[in-house]
Amino acid sequence: MAHGPSSSFKNPVVNWLDQRLPIFTMIQKEYGVFPTPRNFNYFWNFGAIAMIMLVTMIVSGIVLAMHYTPNTNLAFNSVERIMRDVNFGWLIRYIHMNGASFFFIAVYIHIFRGLYYGSYKKPRELLWIIGVVIFLLMMATAFMGYVLPWGQMSFWGATVITNLFSALPLVGQDIVTLLWGGFSVDNPTLNRFFALHYLLPFVIAAVVFLHVAALHITGSNNPLGVEPKGPQDTLPFHPYYTVKDSFGTVVYLAIFAAFVFYAPNFFGEPDNYIQANPMVTPPHIVPEWYFLPYYAILRSITFDISIPFTGLKLIEAKLGGVIAMFGSIAILFILPWLDTSPVRSARFRPIFKKGILAFLVAFFLLMYVGAQTADAAWHLGGLEIPLVYVGQFATLVYFGFFLSLPFVGLIEKPLPLPASIAKPVLGGGASAAGATAKPMEKA
Repeated sequence: MAHGPSSSFKNPVVNWLDQRLPIFTMIQKEYGVFPTPRNFNYFWNFGAIAMIMLVTMIVSGIVLAMHYTPNTNLAFNSVERIMRDVNFGWLIRYIHMNGASFFFIAVYIHIFRGLYYGSYKKPRELLWIIGVVIFLLMMATAFMGYVLPWGQMSFWGATVITNLFSALPLVGQDIVTLLWGGFSVDNPTLNRFFALHYLLPFVIAAVVFLHVAALHITGSNNPLGVEPKGPQDTLPFHPYYTVKDSFGTVVYLAIFAAFVFYAPNFFGEPDNYIQANPMVTPPHIVPEWYFLPYYAILRSITFDISIPFTGLKLIEAKLGGVIAMFGSIAILFILPWLDTSPVRSARFRPIFKKGILAFLVAFFLLMYVGAQTADAAWHLGGLEIPLVYVGQFATLVYFGFFLSLPFVGLIEKPLPLPASIAKPVLGGGASAAGATAKPMEKA
């Protein structure tokens, strides 16, 4: 008869369980003694913070679902009942509402860290792609959740965004009808969105498990972008990074709690406290802040795309905006192959560092433009600059950053790489391994 693996835990109950199902041995291996680069900075906290926020969203969402009624006649009032009559319902809802924003803040910082330090490069391409899938699932979940309170912005946001699919040739209107469950946003739409909003967080949790599994196969990147060469370059994950992650998480949750208790509606939209009325369109329909850059990209395409000198229209403005919006996220999937530089970290890439700074400015500029009305403008002295032009410029910078990477990799002269991770950490400065950067797998 086969025998289970031997265990050496002090607790006899843990020891007995582990001999029959070695889950504690697995945890010790993957989260205890797992070798981790010794030079992590606090940007590496946000992966753990995002996981904590995911758990917070799932738990608070389950409790809210016990009291929510997915019916167009009752949904708005059921939310009001949660806020007024359910014990601590106001607290759970504010945790869930603000938790969505803080979840996206953590994930956006996590993505930016990956961009800046080249965490999408070989051998971590699949790790990056799984992360982009998580991001897409988050966006779908957040959009459907925003519809559930059935306020004015919920209803009209759902109407506007789902209508975008009608721009797709041949199948567009069929997709819209499928999403609506009829010929307008109504009860079937709300039921579908509620079911998917409840289901998708568990799908996200499963994909996060794959994300972490892929991370533990390739190992973590680090601020230098240099692979560990020996034990001197790594530290066990526990206690060094469990303590560091815990500290960062406590600080983040303290800021989160401050918003929940003292500014619970900071990220909210006043129109969403008015019950949905299909007969009254809000003067300014705006999505949640974490969708604003993509909404601005959508609105920046105000012109039809035609073949020059022929007048033959290839793509209408509406379809062009939809393509640009989805393309702004889809381009992340091919990023590992767009960047041809052998160096990971922006610390050693002067042109790339300037490019990513321009990208970050463009991203926040798009966020600002997306929050404004379509006819808004900047007034500089006697000069009027329509914000649609600002959005178009920022969109050009956004896509230009990614599409220029193959050429940047060819012309950029990276700075010398350190000989190892331990060299600048333990002393000796960032002494170079050579006059120029070597390929990543040899660095």
